[in-house]
Amino acid sequence: MARSRRLSFPRALVGLVASALAAGGLFALGPATAHAQPSTGPGPRVGASQVPAHAVTGYWQNFDNGATVQTLADVQNEYDIIAVAFADATGTPGQVDFTLDPALNYSEQQFKADIAAKQAEGKSVIVSVGGEKGAVSVNSDASADAFATSIVSLMDEYGFDGVDIDLENGLNSTYMTKALNAIHAAKSDVVVTMAPQTIDMQSPQNEYFKTALNIKSFLTVVNMQYYNSGSMNGCDGKVYSAGTVDFLTALACVQIKGGLDPSQVGIGTPASPRAAGSGYVDPGVVNDALDCLAKGTGCGSFTPDEKWPGIRGAMTWSTAWDASNGNKWSSTVGPHVHALP
Repeated sequence: MARSRRLSFPRALVGLVASALAAGGLFALGPATAHAQPSTGPGPRVGASQVPAHAVTGYWQNFDNGATVQTLADVQNEYDIIAVAFADATGTPGQVDFTLDPALNYSEQQFKADIAAKQAEGKSVIVSVGGEKGAVSVNSDASADAFATSIVSLMDEYGFDGVDIDLENGLNSTYMTKALNAIHAAKSDVVVTMAPQTIDMQSPQNEYFKTALNIKSFLTVVNMQYYNSGSMNGCDGKVYSAGTVDFLTALACVQIKGGLDPSQVGIGTPASPRAAGSGYVDPGVVNDALDCLAKGTGCGSFTPDEKWPGIRGAMTWSTAWDASNGNKWSSTVGPHVHALP
């Protein structure tokens, strides 16, 4: 995910202790409210069990890069999972922290209140780690523990429902698996999503793919980035180019044939041509791809040999670029995802 012209002011986490990994517990989901009052504490967590069978994921930008600046309250209603982008590395290997960009003029108190309000509407709000310029490294026992402890701490502090793994500069499956297992042990209903690049999901032997399979028992969805990518192999062995319905369907097929459940596969595309360097497709093409995978209709030259009506849905970068483009992506893809069989 690109995050140009970002102003970032990470702060060091303090007072983290191992007992944070044992912190858990779920809160009952309260009735929806139209307006949440600001609160200094986190709101009720939603949890993975509340994510719809067919879900739409959108990234909320904690920076101003020329797209429409939003608060969480401004995020379009079609999004079921809102990934807050991004948590940043600290000086301790594996450890991450999150700080609102001061340029947004968005208070932490209101941010927490907006998280709680979205959760009251049944949405999941998670913290995303990494991005194009993220430098988080989890490659040892100590860094895995630090990562897990800091994510659990952020979930407790802000009320986040989970974590999104968007590491675009390498991933170690052994230690990331350990970290995510520790988070799941602490928060049994944690929402865990991933946003690998296309090359990361070409084979179950790739580190990202291995990590997804290692946590399959609680993984929510892999929303692969079908953009900023060269041509890739489909599950039929043929090569497909980005920007086509075949690219979306044949690469989703690779993930399912490689061991992911269809409910753990989502299609990630840019919300506008400006949102990524390449790979933008009209939102209607996303709908065609979903229909192809779920129902066997709307396919291009590639038609899967199975139908997967449980396909999870779609993702976009980002809700801000979607707003800048007249909400075309969410208003087109959102209702279609929610109407899937």
